[in-house]
Amino acid sequence: MTMNTIPEKRLEIQQTLLSMIEPTVKKAGCLSFGVFCDIENANRFSLLGEWKTRQYLNRHLSSQEFGVLLGTKALLCEPLEIQIYTVSHLEGMTAIKKIRNKAGSAAVPNADSRR
Repeated sequence: MTMNTIPEKRLEIQQTLLSMIEPTVKKAGCLSFGVFCDIENANRFSLLGEWKTRQYLNRHLSSQEFGVLLGTKALLCEPLEIQIYTVSHLEGMTAIKKIRNKAGSAAVPNADSRR
């Protein structure tokens, strides 16, 4: 979720967002939740949450805390930007090592052979 605040309301939005972190991360199914401020525009905030299942996310979206966020629209320059990504498969370092090993085994000319 991204919010672009009215400059005069930035502190109010910031305090609201920061007050939401602890109660949200304590919710069942919350894997992580963070509030970020754009380094190029101090009036632009992004919220990033990660939930164990869609059901936990839905519960959060129906919560009073999330309702508070929706109620901040009068303090924003533009409508909330909300995007929900659903991930069905995760890969980690093993996938990176496998790809890098394949790339390393391909014939890569050295600098001398390109002259």
